[in-house]
Amino acid sequence: MDDTPLIAGAGPTGLAAALFLAERGVTSRIVDPAAEPSKTSKALAVNPRSLELLESTGVTARMLAEGRPLIRARVTEAWKPLAEIDITDVHPRFPMLGLSQARSEALLAEALAERGITPRRGVGLAGLSQTPAGVEVDLSTSDGVIERTVAPLVLGADGAHSAARHALGLELEGSTLPEPWPLYDLELETGLDPHAAQISLYPDGLVFMLALEGGLWRVMGNMPDVLDRLPPGSVAGRIVWESRFKISHRMVRSMAEGRVCLAGDAAHLHSPIGARGMNLGIEDAYAFAACAADALKGNLARLRDYGRLRHHVDHQVVRRVELITRLVRARSPALRMLRRFGLAVAVRAPTLAMQFKRTATGLDHDVALS
Repeated sequence: MDDTPLIAGAGPTGLAAALFLAERGVTSRIVDPAAEPSKTSKALAVNPRSLELLESTGVTARMLAEGRPLIRARVTEAWKPLAEIDITDVHPRFPMLGLSQARSEALLAEALAERGITPRRGVGLAGLSQTPAGVEVDLSTSDGVIERTVAPLVLGADGAHSAARHALGLELEGSTLPEPWPLYDLELETGLDPHAAQISLYPDGLVFMLALEGGLWRVMGNMPDVLDRLPPGSVAGRIVWESRFKISHRMVRSMAEGRVCLAGDAAHLHSPIGARGMNLGIEDAYAFAACAADALKGNLARLRDYGRLRHHVDHQVVRRVELITRLVRARSPALRMLRRFGLAVAVRAPTLAMQFKRTATGLDHDVALS
């Protein structure tokens, strides 16, 4: 049996897990069915918690050199000022950082390559079964060949349609909001502050905007005509990428079954509001690496520890993000009134304001390893 753990998925969660394992002296194998990394980005921000966890790997310094600090969130009603929340006082050293998921992945991959680890692309996990001695894994190559391998443990970091999760017979349990959310990355001439996240509330939904690199902006919302609701004076140009998605708030009942663990979108899904998706996966990766390193030394109970620790944290985050999302989308008059009142109170009450900021920046809990 190959004594190196297998990681399914070369997105930010899988890459971070391999990097954190390498920091603990463990070499891993990574496979991903995609022939090359994705050039589009769902995630747009690296939060202070992720920067904290990645600091010892050298990736944080590279991210800070490339990214753009986000210093505030501005909330408006049809672009008329409603509230402004400063987020520069949450962490003593690290900001909320605007940086695309594609670049975050690239920087993680570069750090791994420097340690002699490169994902094997065009190869996906097709099935697995566990024995007392390890995990028998079937890998499917891009030309249809099935390869059998054995690993001491496996991490499924292979996204929302995770083959690892399906092999364990687990489902993402929860709910999905009914409306589609259109998303655009487009060229935009605007007077908006590029260092601020912009949220504009409407009776029938919201528009979210964030500056990307090179004069591009991400625009998304839960109304079909979000591009007709840009701020006054803004001029939209070429659309570089567009998509539509539905928002789910879902969680597996278990993140560790025997020698197989799940992390990132394979284990939990939630709204992009709060920028927690990629960052929560990086947290999972950090905890997995600590527990897996101990398990590889013979303490297999540490994999159960991983499942227990991360399920508790991730479940709480999914619930909080769902609550915030349902509040800001405000599909009833009562919720719209609560939304407006809650924002007014939160920005004026220091304790509530700090709790909101800690949630948005990933600092609303400790990353426990035992």
